[in-house]
Amino acid sequence: MATAILGISAYFHDSAAAVLINGEIVAAAQEERFTRIKGDASFPVNAIAYVLEEAGIRKEDLLAVAFYEKPLLRFERLLETYHTFVPSGLPSFLKAMPVWLKDKLFVKRTIKKHFKELGFSNVKLYFTEHHLSHAASAFFPSPFSKATILTLDGVGEWATGSVGFGENNSIKILREQQFPHSLGLLYSAFTYYLGFKVNRGEYKVMGLASYGNPNSLETQQYITKIKSNLVDVRIDGSLLLNMPYFRFATHLTMTNDVRWANLFSIPRRNPKDDLHQSHANLAFAIQQVLEEIVLKMAKSAIALTACRNLVIAGGVGLNSVSNGKLLDDPNIENLWIQPAAGDAGGALGAALSVWHIVENREKKVQLPDGMHGAFLGPSFTISHISNIAQKIEKSTYELHDNENELIAKTVNALVEGKIVGWFQGRMEFGPRALGNRSILADPRNPKMQKRINEKIKFRESFRPFAPCVLEEDVHDYFDLEIPSPYMLLVRQVKSERCKNEVNESTTLMERLSQVRSDIPAVTHVDYSARVQTVSKATNPKFWRLLKAFKEKTGYGLLINTSFNIKDEPIVCNPHDALHCFKETEMDVLVMENVIISKT
Repeated sequence: MATAILGISAYFHDSAAAVLINGEIVAAAQEERFTRIKGDASFPVNAIAYVLEEAGIRKEDLLAVAFYEKPLLRFERLLETYHTFVPSGLPSFLKAMPVWLKDKLFVKRTIKKHFKELGFSNVKLYFTEHHLSHAASAFFPSPFSKATILTLDGVGEWATGSVGFGENNSIKILREQQFPHSLGLLYSAFTYYLGFKVNRGEYKVMGLASYGNPNSLETQQYITKIKSNLVDVRIDGSLLLNMPYFRFATHLTMTNDVRWANLFSIPRRNPKDDLHQSHANLAFAIQQVLEEIVLKMAKSAIALTACRNLVIAGGVGLNSVSNGKLLDDPNIENLWIQPAAGDAGGALGAALSVWHIVENREKKVQLPDGMHGAFLGPSFTISHISNIAQKIEKSTYELHDNENELIAKTVNALVEGKIVGWFQGRMEFGPRALGNRSILADPRNPKMQKRINEKIKFRESFRPFAPCVLEEDVHDYFDLEIPSPYMLLVRQVKSERCKNEVNESTTLMERLSQVRSDIPAVTHVDYSARVQTVSKATNPKFWRLLKAFKEKTGYGLLINTSFNIKDEPIVCNPHDALHCFKETEMDVLVMENVIISKT
């Protein structure tokens, strides 16, 4: 008989559900993909329905439901924090309490009610600690029998970071950093001050940091001021925040704007204001500080466990620039990062914790890992797609039963400079499109980055695009000798491909237009790229597309960006894909074996 465990994360951001069958990860999805609300934090009724259906779970199969944290402990931290800072946090307290009393405090009741309505009565219910869920999501799917575990995020119940050791089916948490002293919240404070949305704009800070001038006096002063006034960084990577500069503990904002303005001599940026070099320099400064802290934490963690296999989860684990720097640390022998490192992955970690720790089940080491390429979401039949596509007006509709012909047509469109929506197979789990819900283009075209940002994504023009590259060819283009299947490592473009030094005296936008290599559309201003390697074994159709593009052009890589527009989640179903296709200047849409071209 199949034994199923369902994991759930909810109520803060990126709600999700995941299901295991006999310990195998079978399905996982974020609620936002179904509701079309970016970062949806609501109870994931749609994601639960999907994973139960995908796994074919019967009433007698469901062993347990696991929630990714302990709500009462989080509530305790909330009350204690407000009590400590009374009365300054009263407005935030008054806003938070109704939400807690309505939903968050009664998660157990909500889960039981929901599953009773689904016909699952008397289901076992477990609550795992937030950072244990992250740790489990990092260790158990990893390709290691034992590993040092580093989890870093904003905050769970009390912990904001932890060091653990995983071996076989056990995880021991060895050290924790406690709220309010948090690397994730420190970085989010800069996200807020630079005019981006917290929990959604951290990628923008990371991208903007590359435009900073590392050699300028202003940048160096920013770094010094951060480490002298905002955060005390210890030799082991632990940290203390100077709380009078921050307001996230008690208020509805992240920073004390007056103190920050006096410290950095620039006011908080309004989201609609232009970006200036000082903003880029400030982003560079906090990125440098984050990288220093992560490296120190990783070194001290490995010294503590004496295990040189490192696995990472938590929202900070999505900082791909920092991850790339870890590859150069001789203390780390092997590195693996959970592709859904944020709270969505907590749902998966909660289920894995119950299976391995509570049920005492052995960890099976799978290669390359246990995530199945993160292709854990819904897929759609060809007949379903064909029926929808035939209704599209003002488009050319083609059906190709021959896959080689489909790929050849797609390659021709890419070579002609067209932008292609690529919708295939099962949707990805996590924040990255990895070749099944992707927008693709020719990386050799120097105008392509600006065009996609302005005409397709409707987002800031400084945002870089990632390359997807044949796994066997990655070393031909990038300073990377290992696979990077989940787009979580930033590395330098090979020096022999680079064309000219960046002129730091030019403006941000002028630097954006400079041609930096023979693959300019995926070469960031600092000659780096966030690399995704594509394996024939994991995603054969996408691999064949890249192979065909190489045979046509000599280049085995493409631009790969997520199939969505600004402030919307990645597309889930054919209707979402068609909507995005029609609302943008995308040229071609390839859904399974259907090609739709705009006339």
